[in-house]
Amino acid sequence: SRGGPQGLTNSGEFQMNSITLFLFAGRLLFFQAPPTVPAPDTYTLGAGDQIVVRAPAVEEIDSKPVPIDMRGNLNLPVVGRVQAAGLTTEQLEVAIADRLKKYLVKPDVSVYLVEMRSQPVSILGEVQTPGVHQLQGRKNLFEVLSLAGGLRPGAGNVINITRRLEWGPIPLPSAANDSSGQFSVASVGVKSVMSASNPAENILIKPNDVISVPKADTIYVIGAVKKPGAYVLGEHRSLSALQILALAEGPEKTASTKDAKIMRVVPGSNDRAEIPVDLKTILSGKIPDVPLTADDILFVPTSRAKAAGYRTLEALIQGATLVIYRIP
Repeated sequence: SRGGPQGLTNSGEFQMNSITLFLFAGRLLFFQAPPTVPAPDTYTLGAGDQIVVRAPAVEEIDSKPVPIDMRGNLNLPVVGRVQAAGLTTEQLEVAIADRLKKYLVKPDVSVYLVEMRSQPVSILGEVQTPGVHQLQGRKNLFEVLSLAGGLRPGAGNVINITRRLEWGPIPLPSAANDSSGQFSVASVGVKSVMSASNPAENILIKPNDVISVPKADTIYVIGAVKKPGAYVLGEHRSLSALQILALAEGPEKTASTKDAKIMRVVPGSNDRAEIPVDLKTILSGKIPDVPLTADDILFVPTSRAKAAGYRTLEALIQGATLVIYRIP
């Protein structure tokens, strides 16, 4: 007789345990964790980031995404306000667990990053608004340059990117580690990014990336030309003397084109070497054109004889005009 009730009790306990396990398994089956963001262990949380806090023993903490407010604080039930900005997820786990020790002997706390909204990126050089900009969600290189207002007219033909190696190497063929072993450095062509000719180069930007757009290389033309000034090389590595002369709208009437010269910087020095260029003969097609590279100065001097001749001619013309006007 003792075995009957005991057997029923065991059977009832077994049925209850089965139901409990079934319900628990059902909760595991239907529970879907919010997608988390892959980030290095050294990533520090900031204002606007969204995280998920899990503490199985505390029902009030419901595992829903919670934002870090603009002051860098996190408000949680039972726990209260916790300073989260400047901490990694592991450090925040410890801070929350310390608060819960008032109620639990050994609190189990996990923190997961759901969305990074505090993502500073430095954009320097030839952009409209250089400085530190905050990324909002996932942004590629083109979108980040748009945050800075786009490129200035004097921008060069490459974009340099520096990234902390904690995010992994930059996914570009030109990527290489710097001498310190802490950064990955790469460059990409402006034309490739802006024209979308190679989408693989329009890479995703990571927090704390440094994007620099150097000033374009220039060639200068001075002297007896119609439009002296600086001319941007842009995507060209070099321009010829005749091309620069054409950009300067040609020589003046008094120019001594056969006595032109290129003034080129001597490597490792502030001095410039003078290279004679006979533009007159080049214009006639008798000798090849001469290439000019970045920072070259093309100087076209004035011919004293031509200048004197034109002054004499102008004086004669003015004199003749006065005589004509005096005729009754």
